[in-house]
Amino acid sequence: MTHYKQEPTVVPFSAFNAVEDAVALRQAMKGFGTDEQTIIDILTKRSYNQRQEISRTYATEIERELVSDLKSEISGNFSNVIIGLMTSPVEYLCHQLQNALSGVYCDDMAVIEILCTRSCREIKDISTTYEQLFNRPLAEHVCSRTRGDFRRFLTLITTAIRNPPDHVFPKKAKEQAEALHLAGEAKWGTDEAVFNKILTHESHEQLRLVFEEYKNITGRTIKQALQSELSGSLLEAMLTVVECVQNPLPVYYAKQLHKAMAGLGTDDATLIRIIVSRCEIDLGNIKQEYERLFGKTLESDVKGDTSGDYMKALVALIGSLRDTA
Repeated sequence: MTHYKQEPTVVPFSAFNAVEDAVALRQAMKGFGTDEQTIIDILTKRSYNQRQEISRTYATEIERELVSDLKSEISGNFSNVIIGLMTSPVEYLCHQLQNALSGVYCDDMAVIEILCTRSCREIKDISTTYEQLFNRPLAEHVCSRTRGDFRRFLTLITTAIRNPPDHVFPKKAKEQAEALHLAGEAKWGTDEAVFNKILTHESHEQLRLVFEEYKNITGRTIKQALQSELSGSLLEAMLTVVECVQNPLPVYYAKQLHKAMAGLGTDDATLIRIIVSRCEIDLGNIKQEYERLFGKTLESDVKGDTSGDYMKALVALIGSLRDTA
């Protein structure tokens, strides 16, 4: 992965008081009607650990279950944002994967976004948690819902066999670039197995050298080569790996957010997943890349594509590092 200084948009609230927050949340949901703004002001401006402390305090002081109360009071995309915030980061991604794999049609792009952007350690954590939650190995579920070379590629990604960052061998990079050329543009048809092996086994640092050598040998970028040789979900998965190798991760997420809001309709699932899962990691970086790439702020596009409490919750998560509640 390309290294960068991570800038979260949600950080621990400095004047945190779990009892005050728990009482305020109960008041917001008590009686007729719901004070959604209080729910937004509190839960989008506390770190995950603080939200968990609020939840424990709610159980002991008020003798009720916070998540159950929230689920009974709010709904739709607004609920998806708030309940997502109340879920542990790794469990949240596992539920997102399970949703993507369990529909009538597999949501390939969601699976690619979650698995092809994560480090080996993150994938191992996701795989372990997935099996605990759903009593089913993640790799087996992925295999059952995908086909052909795309299935083989994802299986290799899911088993987290990528070499560590210190595996960098310039001489080998040249040989691998030549192997990719011979497996693709230099022959009739494509030997996907060669692409699969190199793109899933080698460290990002090694792949960066391989891609540079590829350009030196062929005069074309690896992205151009993949686009001329492959199509569909396999192409998207490999391009995601290439993007993560060549650019800081926030560039990829900024592009995915833009795609989720471009054209008619909004891909709410992607919008929510990226903002909720990255707000305590690098959503600040993603915001900057979004504006650099598209000349508009992420906040303005979210406001234009969403509405109501759902919009307010997303905008609050996109907000600044300053304590505002």
